[in-house]
Amino acid sequence: MVISVPRLVIAAPSSGSGKTTVATGLMAAFASRGLAVSPHKVGPDYIDPGYHALATGRVGRNLDAYLCGAELVAPLFGHGARGCDLAVVEGVMGLYDGAAGEGELASTAHVAKLLRAPVVLVVDASSQSRSVAALVHGFASWDPEVRVAGVILNKVGSVRHEGMLREALDESGVPVLGVLRRAPQVETPSRHLGLVPVAERASEAVSAVAAMASQVREGCDLDALLALARSAPALSGAAWDAAEVVGVSPPPPLPVPGTGGSAPRPPYRPERPRPQTPDGLKVVAVAGGAAFTFSYAEHAELLSAAGAEVVTFDPLRDEQLPEGTGGLVIGGGFPEVFAPELSANEPLRMAVAALAESGAPVAAECAGLLYLSRELDGQPMCGVIDAKARMDERLTLGYRDAVAVSDSVLAVAGTRMRGHEFHRTVVEPGAGAAPAWGVRAPRKRVEGFVQHGVHASYLHTHWASEPGVARRFVERCLTS
Repeated sequence: MVISVPRLVIAAPSSGSGKTTVATGLMAAFASRGLAVSPHKVGPDYIDPGYHALATGRVGRNLDAYLCGAELVAPLFGHGARGCDLAVVEGVMGLYDGAAGEGELASTAHVAKLLRAPVVLVVDASSQSRSVAALVHGFASWDPEVRVAGVILNKVGSVRHEGMLREALDESGVPVLGVLRRAPQVETPSRHLGLVPVAERASEAVSAVAAMASQVREGCDLDALLALARSAPALSGAAWDAAEVVGVSPPPPLPVPGTGGSAPRPPYRPERPRPQTPDGLKVVAVAGGAAFTFSYAEHAELLSAAGAEVVTFDPLRDEQLPEGTGGLVIGGGFPEVFAPELSANEPLRMAVAALAESGAPVAAECAGLLYLSRELDGQPMCGVIDAKARMDERLTLGYRDAVAVSDSVLAVAGTRMRGHEFHRTVVEPGAGAAPAWGVRAPRKRVEGFVQHGVHASYLHTHWASEPGVARRFVERCLTS
């Protein structure tokens, strides 16, 4: 089997160069031509995919070689891009910036190589002229396996400035596929964790995406970019399928002598799936709305494949959990921005506490952990976890290699998973009597809470890397 979808990777020399503007604008511009455009984002970013979804009308999906493993990047891409005419993949940070201390792992360049996709480099040209050629030459020649096939010049000041840039780049051998002028209307507001999510500024976000599309249509050679995307070769292998992977029991983690932890397994590739969908159907309520916008689409797909009916609810508006709720998933987001409103919804807070007290499975990540705590910045929350949460000046950011410390509704002790932390809050204490995870770097520690059916932690994980998580969670829903 092969995955044959035209595709482009939109990269940059560094953050702040305009990747999101260009990638989102291209998605919207091609979608307005009637193409089915599949949107993707390299890395664990949850906010950009919201703008991508707005531009394309399709779910924004992440491609993360650290969280999911390099072997899953192409299958997950194929799953998201199934039936599409074009895929646009927005990179992360600078082209060659990957997981700290891990070389190219999880960088945009790494993902581009895994997808065998041509790269278009977005360059902030606002403070340079002839030097742009040296910059582009360096990025194009650094790794011969990365095909930097075009440049889009961003924040170009004038016609004269554009002429100098084009003249310099004529010598680089990398064609200029677009020139964008400075345009304040395409800018999106930021705060403590990056861009403000679409869910918090729906009408303004629509206008911003329309402006991005207009700017890209006027400044980029869409026909040349589409031809470049169509030059990407087919990828061997099958697209990822939630129903297939959730029905197979993966091998147990390998013990690490003397550590109590587990070692990485080689990539697991099931040969003969054995469906194990439980009888009956149980509602798994998933928090959404403006306060809880961080989630991976594959989580809901895995829960559904495992036999659950996934129903989204909004903790800012809904006073009760969905009817028949047998399990609860509360992902990431910005509860700190909405603490007074979340606190004011006392009926829902009480319903969440009652569900947790009943022993039903509850999985909470980052924002979900804050919501389950006693209080957040002095505002009463659900009180499921005996801890207090508050805003903090320090940013906690980075990939984590974690081992499950306690048996929980998500995993047995010793299961190794990779995760990501991204927050400016602190929970005190940071771990309960039965911690969720043991983390080895950047410092050795335990964190999170496991109690009754609750698993609450700062760690964001991608369940596609360990589909047994979803199966175990749904099975617990059926027995609790």
